Amino acid sequence: MRLLFSIGAVLVAGVLAGGDVAGIAAQGPKFEPLENQPQRLAADKDAQTVDVELILAVDVSYSMDMDELAVQREGYALAIQSKEFLQALKLGPNGRIAVTYFEWAASSDQKIIIPWRLIDGPETADAVAAEIMKTPIRRASRTSISGAITFAMPLFDEDPYRGLRRVIDISGDGPNNNGIPVTVARDAALEKGIVINGLPIMVKEPSYSTMDIDNLDFYYEDCVIGGPGSFVITIKDRDKFKEAIRTKLLMEVAGRMPERPVMRVADKEPRVSCMIGEKIWSDRWGR
Repeated sequence: MRLLFSIGAVLVAGVLAGGDVAGIAAQGPKFEPLENQPQRLAADKDAQTVDVELILAVDVSYSMDMDELAVQREGYALAIQSKEFLQALKLGPNGRIAVTYFEWAASSDQKIIIPWRLIDGPETADAVAAEIMKTPIRRASRTSISGAITFAMPLFDEDPYRGLRRVIDISGDGPNNNGIPVTVARDAALEKGIVINGLPIMVKEPSYSTMDIDNLDFYYEDCVIGGPGSFVITIKDRDKFKEAIRTKLLMEVAGRMPERPVMRVADKEPRVSCMIGEKIWSDRWGR
């Protein structure tokens, strides 16, 4: 089941306003553990079990301006420190998650900002947030969502923790235009039991210079995300940046989905070509 909704449609608004996150925990079906979870845990009995192994993969391509990059970075730090996030953390069966944070651009350009860290309360959350904020902001060329997914997959094998769920959280403001097709990378991750969620950033009008597209939210839903309960939260208002990131992380930690998501009918042709980014690049540069 895939989910697509804008930040304005998320029904955890009461939680974000200071309500009880237990309402989310009581709603909707729980995610089932990965099919190979018993084998994973048996193979590494010394690993500490966490509720989710969460990879935050953040776009730093040149189409993102410096203000967007700063707000995005701050949004993740504030979300991890928020009382709603910490409350959701406590409600998990283990009360802890493992997180790593990396930035990406071209297919060969990924930089780990935060190696795997355990978050089990305010102190560890504050430490991770501080690490995120102290790293200088950078920008780089090209947009390779497929490269980010391919880079992320083996990170789960390096994680000293073992999660009941494994999630890659992709944020970006444009389609894949470099590396292997995004659907090839996505399908490889899904075969490993990994869930991919998306945060398409649509705060600027698409333009030839940035190679952005209309309906980036459709592109993310049809071409990028996948796995049980996968979802997209779209940011169309710069002022909603931090709120959207907080909502997304809250839902990923709680392992829940919105009560009334806007859903598309499955098994149909993509509404936006999954090769649109590559086509735009080829039309512009002739390669």
